[in-house]
Amino acid sequence: QVQLVESGGGLVQAGGSLRLSCVASGSAFSSNAMAWYRQSPGKQRELVASISRVGFTTYANSVKGRFTISRDNAKNTVYLQMNSLKPEDTAVYYCYRVGYVDWGQGTQVTVSS
Repeated sequence: QVQLVESGGGLVQAGGSLRLSCVASGSAFSSNAMAWYRQSPGKQRELVASISRVGFTTYANSVKGRFTISRDNAKNTVYLQMNSLKPEDTAVYYCYRVGYVDWGQGTQVTVSS
């Protein structure tokens, strides 16, 4: 099992930026697609962005053009750069190893209006 540890969340004003990081333990990181999900109170967890082993990316329509997912295999880290943040982006953001049951503990992002 791989351990995933997120960081980088916080409180930011609307229009601001944050960069989330997720560090994975183990040597298999480069072999796995990775993703970021988010969950707001009372809502289902939703996919925000994903990145394949070779860097192919996909995004939810709600974040396209504002968020960028990337990875650094040498550091076993996946990032989520979030720009032009909106209050509706407020959620707990989770890192996920695609195809497995490995989730991080989550990091809170709060965007004030």
